[in-house]
Amino acid sequence: MIHQSSMTSNLSFYISSVSLSPLPSIRRLSSLRCCSSPLPSHDMEAKPSQGLYPLHRCKTIHLVRHAQGIHNVEGEKNHDAYLSEDLFDAHLTPLGWQQVDNLQKHGKASGISKRIELVVVSPLLRTLQTAVGTFGGERDKNGVDAPLLMVAGAGNSDRPAISSLNCPPFIAVESCREHLGVHPCDRRSNITKYRELFPAIDFSLIETDEDVLWKPNVREENKEIAARGVKFMNWLSTRKEKEIAVVTHSGFLYQTLNSFGNDCDPAVKNEISTKFANCELRSIVLVDKCMNSSNPSVTNYPGKIPAGEDLPSDIAAHK
Repeated sequence: MIHQSSMTSNLSFYISSVSLSPLPSIRRLSSLRCCSSPLPSHDMEAKPSQGLYPLHRCKTIHLVRHAQGIHNVEGEKNHDAYLSEDLFDAHLTPLGWQQVDNLQKHGKASGISKRIELVVVSPLLRTLQTAVGTFGGERDKNGVDAPLLMVAGAGNSDRPAISSLNCPPFIAVESCREHLGVHPCDRRSNITKYRELFPAIDFSLIETDEDVLWKPNVREENKEIAARGVKFMNWLSTRKEKEIAVVTHSGFLYQTLNSFGNDCDPAVKNEISTKFANCELRSIVLVDKCMNSSNPSVTNYPGKIPAGEDLPSDIAAHK
């Protein structure tokens, strides 16, 4: 398991042609370079209250918790229900699908859906359904040749097929899963089955067909999922895409986001780390402060073309 000492992050969070580079597995994510520097000790009067970073070191991440699943309903009635095999790889409820429809409308009305370059999704049924229902293409249309993101009726639903027409790529990754272990609702199905239900989702970064990460008698600790989440964010910072949606889980989001914002006003920290409701979307800016990413700026212009004398006046005055 991942230990607390590996949680150092080189990132900051603020509320506010795709290259699919290989995702390190949960075991290999710890090799990503991180750094941490203390805040400079200036007088309070001189200390800025804002962060200033190069644009190409920043990305917009749209974090989404899955819609209501059958495990949410049963767990609300009796917490022991989370131990039931009947909730294995829990699917969305009819109410959950209504929540997805409303989030999809919001994404279109706000323009978010058109800007997203990549959708990263946890490989569990409820997150896969939420992701394709929210950010997928047009509902399957006769005569349109586009791979299906979801086949009709997938996951005990009465939903029509969802096409990949006019939508960003979807990629499933293990490292943004919910707490691992003990609860059957958090154990995933085989990738072979998912590929049948969600043909256009890329599952190539998942190393094993069966779920070898979930253990029946050991529940992942909060500090372990937080460390895993920070490493996942470090990986996101290396991506070429500038606007990414991540569809994941309540526990993962809460423990991960609580690792950030400690240098902010408490109200801002609260905006970052408050627990997510079902199907809530929260947009943040992810800042790479230690150059994990090597992607160059596409907006900066070097100047001095053509070259000529350009001695600044403040320097010239002291010559």
